[in-house]
Amino acid sequence: MNVISIQSQVAFGHVGNSAAVFPMQMHGIDVVAVPTTLLSNRPGYPTLRGRVLDAALVADLLRGIEERGVVDRAQMILSGYLGSADNAKVVADFVARARAKNPALRYCCDPVLGDRDRGLFVHAEIPPLVRDLLCPLADIITPNHFEFEWLCGAKSATIDQVLKAARAFMARGTIVVTSAELADTPEGQIETLAVERANAFRVRTPKLPISPNGTGDLFAALLVAARLRGADTPAALSHAASAIFAVLERTAAIGSEEMRIVESAEWLMHPQRKFECIAINP
Repeated sequence: MNVISIQSQVAFGHVGNSAAVFPMQMHGIDVVAVPTTLLSNRPGYPTLRGRVLDAALVADLLRGIEERGVVDRAQMILSGYLGSADNAKVVADFVARARAKNPALRYCCDPVLGDRDRGLFVHAEIPPLVRDLLCPLADIITPNHFEFEWLCGAKSATIDQVLKAARAFMARGTIVVTSAELADTPEGQIETLAVERANAFRVRTPKLPISPNGTGDLFAALLVAARLRGADTPAALSHAASAIFAVLERTAAIGSEEMRIVESAEWLMHPQRKFECIAINP
């Protein structure tokens, strides 16, 4: 099993590929990691070194892995934080080109645009390109609740609103909404919802008193890993939600600013607590 993962990379901490590669490898997946940034650490620390990579360099790296035959062998492309509008265009071009060469290749787009606490945190040119260029190519899209509402252009506070907006936005495949808090979400819980054309599912986990960076990157990697290992949508959703809860629970217990992914290696595969999906009646 092979995944091409196109995301940011940091030397310290766990966001982007630095959060996604190890969990997928733990699931037996060979990951070809292509960086869109090379940074010392995520933003939010007192200092930040490194830079967003030039689009020409990202395009060159992608062309290089094509020359090694990676596109022919891959089952999935996963994209995350892009860093620039030009990088968004490069990734869209690569996905279209790769799928023309390998029609069985699937694409998971993790939008990485913002969150409810900070709003949009990327350059203003990026969100429309993600919505108009990348999402139409995707088989799976994994926005958080804030990103989902931005992409769909409508507030979604109830299950019916989520289903309507998701099915209008994505004509095929699966859209997975993370960090959802809806009108009927119980106090102290947080939800993840998966919506397909004919089916929909939700899974609830306790809401922990932390919000480390990179949780969306980790979730998308876990979901992709489960799907590639043969899990259907509800099973993959249950696994990803359960595994990320295990990581976050350990992170909260230690009091770390960065997710304790490596220390939670066993739980990435076999979470201590399993949270089951519930089918949503249309």
